[in-house]
Amino acid sequence: MQTLAFFVLTVLAVGSAAVVVGPWVKNQVLCALALAFNLVSLAGFFFLLDAQFIAFLQVIVYAGAIMVLILFVLMLLNVQDERRLAAARPFQRWLGPAAAVAFALIVVAAVRSGGGALRYPQPSAGYGTVRALGLELFTRFFYPFEAISLLLVVAMIGAVLLAKRRL
Repeated sequence: MQTLAFFVLTVLAVGSAAVVVGPWVKNQVLCALALAFNLVSLAGFFFLLDAQFIAFLQVIVYAGAIMVLILFVLMLLNVQDERRLAAARPFQRWLGPAAAVAFALIVVAAVRSGGGALRYPQPSAGYGTVRALGLELFTRFFYPFEAISLLLVVAMIGAVLLAKRRL
């Protein structure tokens, strides 16, 4: 049953990621909603790993708060003509697919070199609990956590300043 759920979540995650980065969807709001769907499907992977608290945090923080922030910035900047932006950067039209092919080749090489069935270690008894997450977050990952929160504040201020110039 877990294997079936894993494959279903994989198809949903890869499909929604393809909608986000694919060239066929021109509407930024639809891409943002596909990103939210991708983040919720990633929370399903955490459920499969018996990390329910992290899965709920994934849904609340990323699919909830961060997506509201992304939609707020999209609406604030009000990007009208994406064709004009795409025509201004023709180099990126070739760089994106080339980078995707290079990444796919790296993944295939890594899978082939792995050999045989992979054995994953059993998680510790407190894995995925609030206590274990809090200890890791506020001891070992304290500075990266604060750096990311500062980066989000700077991004929000930058979006407001960019929008204020247009007014």
